Amino acid sequence: MEAKTNINTIDKPAFELLFKQHYSNMCAYAFNFVKDQEVAEELVQNIFFKLWVNRKSIEIESSVESYLFRSIRNAALNLIKHINIREEYKKHKQSEDQWQEQNDADFSTETELQKLIRQAINKLPEQRRKIFIQSRYDGLKYREIADKMGISIKTVENQMGKALGFLRTELKDYLPVILLFFSHLFLDE
Repeated sequence: MEAKTNINTIDKPAFELLFKQHYSNMCAYAFNFVKDQEVAEELVQNIFFKLWVNRKSIEIESSVESYLFRSIRNAALNLIKHINIREEYKKHKQSEDQWQEQNDADFSTETELQKLIRQAINKLPEQRRKIFIQSRYDGLKYREIADKMGISIKTVENQMGKALGFLRTELKDYLPVILLFFSHLFLDE
């Protein structure tokens, strides 16, 4: 075929000849981009198929060979771009899934720890438990607790010290994890 082959009027035997003449070179060229022989062949076959189907409406300003090389390059680059986007999405999705799994594990751990803490707090004598809950959960100051319960600040301080000591002992096996999630409950004021 000459440099200015009119693709608009090409017949089937001439197109088959064009295909046979350029197929191997086009596959080798496509392989340079996609690094997979099957993908390269499929890409080239698609280009030739589109050329045949759209031959009546395609305007080729240069040679058919130049048109084919340019089409292969563009299709290969689009495919690579698509693959890269898909890979980035896959990585993002995996990262998101791992984050969700960790969150679920953290939530499960936190829920279990909350239950253990609640059980330990319930073991405290009633007055000590009330003082601890008002201080650590309700956020009241020792003076406010003393006024509310009609006891001295020293009694509140003493009871809080004993409550914290008991809870540290009771929950000693879980202390590192508890401190991670619930440090506000066990740190002295």
